[in-house]
Amino acid sequence: MQQLDENQELILQGNIIKAILVLAGPIMMNNVVQSVYNLTDTYFVSQLGSIPMAAMTLVWPIVFFFLAVGIGINIAGTSLIAQYIGDGRKEEARRVAGEVISISLLLSLSLGIPAAILSPQLIRFMGGEGEVLQNGVAFLRVMLLGMPSLFLFLAYAAILQGQGDTFTPMKLKLSSLVLNIVLDPVLIFTLNFGIAGAAIATVFSRGIFAIYGMKTLFNAPDDKLEITLEDLYPGRKMIKLIKIGLPNCIGQSMAAFGYMFLNMFIIAYGNETIAAFGIGNRISSFVLMPAMGIGTALATIVGQNLGAEQILRARKAVKTSALLSSMIMGGLGLAFYRFIPGLTGFFTEQEIVYTQTVDYLRLIILTLPLMGFFQVFIGTYQGSGHTIYAMLMMGGRLWALRIPLILFFREFTALGPTGVWYAMVLSNFLISLVGLGIYFSRRWENRVISEEKELQPARGY
Repeated sequence: MQQLDENQELILQGNIIKAILVLAGPIMMNNVVQSVYNLTDTYFVSQLGSIPMAAMTLVWPIVFFFLAVGIGINIAGTSLIAQYIGDGRKEEARRVAGEVISISLLLSLSLGIPAAILSPQLIRFMGGEGEVLQNGVAFLRVMLLGMPSLFLFLAYAAILQGQGDTFTPMKLKLSSLVLNIVLDPVLIFTLNFGIAGAAIATVFSRGIFAIYGMKTLFNAPDDKLEITLEDLYPGRKMIKLIKIGLPNCIGQSMAAFGYMFLNMFIIAYGNETIAAFGIGNRISSFVLMPAMGIGTALATIVGQNLGAEQILRARKAVKTSALLSSMIMGGLGLAFYRFIPGLTGFFTEQEIVYTQTVDYLRLIILTLPLMGFFQVFIGTYQGSGHTIYAMLMMGGRLWALRIPLILFFREFTALGPTGVWYAMVLSNFLISLVGLGIYFSRRWENRVISEEKELQPARGY
């Protein structure tokens, strides 16, 4: 088990900066791949016109709303696996991994099928009408019926991440991207599936590699946890998974539901504005990859160190991650600023969409360090297993801050769509202050596996 031991040694005893970068590097690449995924779909769908682009932007929060449940359970799995491995209980970690797969499959089927049937009603609720409604239904139904492939891919990545392996999931996602890039133009244009072709390409390319990933988990090499069929049966770990995962599911779902409302406010300004928001989000998400990678890597580092009762080292990892993330985000924001007009022009030739997208990106890009702090705090509270704090930050950012601010700017200012962009920036700043307060409370430092084993005196670093 040489490789796993090396990863553990780096996470628990090695140089903190090296540990963060070694784990975050593949995650950043993985996130870049996801952004290219989104940009690829955005590019090809945008060639169909502003209506299909507006439809995809409108319904994507619905997809994320259901994915949020799977993400929540898988984050809980990563946290538990990391803490059990840090505590030397790899048998317990293996059982958690098996039950993560089972619950992910069951949830994807029970949520995806009914939602696919109700797709028209969901899109109408969000304000979609006419051609936007028709295109939205075509895209959404395929994505919802393909939920099992998306959930299982998430489960595979979460299980390996908990072990400290972020490189292998990245390789599979990169392979999936290549297949998606090939399939998109064929399905959208050659076979004339239109916007549905983008969804089919995503589901199929993820599904193929999700199946391969599951196969490798049941025939794992010596340096990985090898899952057996017996591990798939529901047991006592499922209760803990639900207990830790439920707040995260709620937080992710609240965030996704909040984005649905956000899109409803934005589409009121016109199809061009919602299209600009969709293009701008996909471009800015590409620049956000380092912050998201550091936050996700931090979850594993915090989890394993809290499992090993190295509280001081966990604190050091959080502080180092916050410094790295803010520096990288600030530098990238300044470097990226000058390329905004050219990149926007690549995705749209419509003057109104172009102008609004540029305005949006110029404001968001300069405030990227705020998102760096946000991702670090989310990673800290997810990795520690205290997902209720992550829930409060994810849900509170939208429901307690962003949406009320949008309403305020709409009713009491003449900013128009720009008021939405200002509300986003201000909500990011305020929620980062909330995250800082939670960090200094030190409550996140308590292990979520402590009740299963008599605690030993905490070790510092």
